[in-house]
Order: sequence, then C-alpha cells, then structure tokens
Amino acid sequence: MHRKVIAPSVLAASLLLVIPASAAGSVQGAPGIGDPYYPASGNSGYDVSHYDLRLQYQPKTDLLEGTATLLTTARQDLSRFNLDFGLKVSEIRVNGAKAKFATSGEHELEVTPAQVLKKDTPASVVVKYAGKPSEFKIDGWSAWQRTPDGGVAAQEPDSAVWWFPSNDHPLDKATFDISVNVPDGTQAISNGVLQSQSSRLGWTRYNWRSNKPQATYLATLAIGKFDVTTGTTASGLPIVNAYSKDLGDNAGAARASVERTGEVAEWLEGVFGPYPFNALGGYVPNVPSSFALETQTRPFYSPKQFANGANVSVVVHELAHQWYGDSVSVDGWKDIWINEGFARYSQWLWSEKEGEGTAQELADWTYGQRAADDPFWQVKPGDPGPDNQFHGAVYDRGAIALQALRNEIGDEKFFKILKGWPTERAYGNAKVGDFVRYAEKVSAKPLAQLFETWLYTPGKPAFAPPAAPAGNARSLKAPAAKPVEPKSWKKIAETNTIHDH
Repeated sequence: MHRKVIAPSVLAASLLLVIPASAAGSVQGAPGIGDPYYPASGNSGYDVSHYDLRLQYQPKTDLLEGTATLLTTARQDLSRFNLDFGLKVSEIRVNGAKAKFATSGEHELEVTPAQVLKKDTPASVVVKYAGKPSEFKIDGWSAWQRTPDGGVAAQEPDSAVWWFPSNDHPLDKATFDISVNVPDGTQAISNGVLQSQSSRLGWTRYNWRSNKPQATYLATLAIGKFDVTTGTTASGLPIVNAYSKDLGDNAGAARASVERTGEVAEWLEGVFGPYPFNALGGYVPNVPSSFALETQTRPFYSPKQFANGANVSVVVHELAHQWYGDSVSVDGWKDIWINEGFARYSQWLWSEKEGEGTAQELADWTYGQRAADDPFWQVKPGDPGPDNQFHGAVYDRGAIALQALRNEIGDEKFFKILKGWPTERAYGNAKVGDFVRYAEKVSAKPLAQLFETWLYTPGKPAFAPPAAPAGNARSLKAPAAKPVEPKSWKKIAETNTIHDH
C-alpha cells in the first residue's frame, strides 16, 4: 500500500515557506502540510470540516465528472490556498464567487479567491471537474484501478487526488457525503451508510454518508457490478459487504472471510472498546492488486488475499484499523507503527482466542525467524523512513514490541491501555510518543527505554520471556524451549501482502 514519495516541484518547494501576500496581513497557504515523508501532501492555512462529492461515472470510458463542495475554515487570513488534485478543473467558486486557479507541481491546485479568507471564518469551496482517473499518473503510477465493469479508488498514503480535490493528509480529517450516479445495473460502494438510492433516465444514484471524521486516504469508491449482502451487529450497526460478480475461484473464500465481519468486530469491541463508527462491512472488487486497506467503515480487499482459501486474519487486521489508524490516525506518516503494529498484534490476539497459537508463541516464532544480521532488524518501526513505511518490520517487530510491553506491565494494565487509547484519542491524531506517554501513565511504569529499544534502535533486541507466575519460577539455568510454529502462522503470513505495492 505504498508508492514512491511525492516530491514537490521546485516552484512548490519554494512555497513550503509561508510567503506574504500583497493583501496586508494575509498569507499564501503552502502546498504541503509539513510531513517530512511526503512534502507535497496536504496543504497549510485551512481546515476542511466536510466534503460533499456529487459524481457521475461511466465505466465504459472511465470518465468521472464531479462537483466537490468543501466546507473549510481558514487558520489565518489567506489570499491564496492549495488543494491536492490531479483531474482537469473547469471552475472554482469560493463563497459563491468565481476564483482564479492554476496548477503546479504534480498535483497542486492553487486557488486565489476574489476576497481574502478571514481567519476563523467558515468558507465554502466548490470545484467542478472531469477526467479519466486511470490516465492521471504520478511517476507513471495511478491509485485508480480499472476493473472489467468499473473502477476502484483505494490506496495508501494517497488516493484522493485521483477522484476529488482535498487537503490530502490525515491531519485534516472531515465528514463525507458521497453521491455517485452510475448506469443502471451498476452499483457504487463507498464509506458509511447508504442514505438513499434512486433511478432516472437510465442512471442510478447512490448517496453514502460517513458521519465521523475521516482521513482523505480512507475515503473509497468502488463502481461495478456487485453481489451485496446486508445485516446488523448485535448492537444494531448496519453491515454492507460487496463482492464483484466475476471473482472466479476466489469468490467462495472471499465471502467465507468477509461475511465474518460482524463477528470479528464484536470480538474487537471486547479488546479495543466500542466500535467508533456508524457502519461496518467490506468489499472485494475484481482488481489485480494483492493488498488490503482499512478504508473507513468498509475495508477494501484484493481477491488475491483469498487465493489460498478463506483467511479471517486479514479481516481482523483491517477491522482493527478502524480503531487504530482510522479513529486514531497518524499525526505524521512516520508514526505508522501506531496503525500497523497494533493491527498485526490484533491478528495474534485472534489466534490466541481461536486456540491456534498465543501472542507470545507468535512473538517467539516471529523473533526466531530472522538472524541478528538480517536487514529486517535495521528498520526502525517508530520512524522507518518513507521507503520503509510499510516494511514488514513495522508490522512484525512492531507487534513484538507490544508483546514486550505486555510482558513488562502484565495483562491487566496492557489490555486497559489497548481499550483506553482509542477512547482517549477518538477521531483525532497521535504521534508514537503520545502513545508511549499514555502507556506510562496507565501502567505507572517508566517505559521510554523499552520503546526506544524496540522502535528506534537498529539491531535485534533481546527478547525475554514473560515472568513466570509466583510459585512456578523456572530455574535460570533451564534451557529455553525451542519455539514451535503456531498453527495460525501460515495464515497470518499470507496477509503480508497487505503492505505490498
């Protein structure tokens, strides 16, 4: 789920510093939000509270036409601001008045409103556009996947620039209304709850609403011909799952996995606390990719995730992200461990619950798979660098770090932290350091060195077994038992393509 770093153009790079505008006291917003991993991602100077996307898509031609309305608030007096977007724009209006606009860099849309946007004052931005998403590429690459009967937008860390204008960084989360018009017989799947559906003159419009803050890369759109199943959880949450009608041999395994979404979510509530959103589900389109992605309320799964049969472990991983990654999102992309380390550890906890290997057994086995000189141990999960953002070490070493924490503080405090953190930071953003401080507060133990060792120090750390229960201490001279491969290991390892390109 990773692609090449988007580097700003020379012009855009020069604008990373706030430059005074001619209007007294106003500034031009920079074309980057300040993330060192992705300098051109996001924009400074304003926040978006809501996206209203009204779209029409023709699967035969890949033509997407749209009107996007962004409800924003300026952080300062703004004479100009940037949006991240790649398709051709025909008109922009700010507070109802036509605005001037130009493009720069690889996906920068520079907007100059007729009047300066005043600090802390709400503003509406309406962008009209059209284009073929699959034809827009950055470094020869597109986040939009065409399918035999439609198209899909789902990628990390970027997908929005291929289908709607935005402030494209997790720091600026917003609610969404996504309305999509498609030819009759074709469906549009997106985030949240389907508010309504209507047909007219050979076209059907689907209106989806995601009513909790959502990062732009977690917004998804899938257009095609799907078999759709619906249900509810024990607490009444609606479940919508969708499967392309042409999944071939993977169809049965995909359904056997994703149809357990409600069961998995109910179990995760016992681990992480109340589910944070208004809907559940997942979708499996007919795409050639192999990754999965935690698109909010409705994860995306490539059919290849089920090539070797049903795999509920990948469903566990993507649903765990609804708490760790979606509700609590990264502050910067270097903080990816607070997404992926926890999602991988949730797979270990599911194995423990299913009696197919405890988290400790999986940690021991994972730890023993690589020698001390393996380059795997040189990746720092707490700051892996943009080229290693989705490296296996972020997942596996990151999960061992959590088992080391569990061993250090005991189950009672460990699971109190796992459940308390998503409540403490609900719908917000966090750095790795924020989690470390929270864990220290809850456990009342100094943990900085433990996290420094596991997340920031290159090399293979020592990994001590958990302390033996009182009255059952083992001799210090007794040799450690050789790890045995847990029953769940192969199925978990099959999900490693989650983080493939």
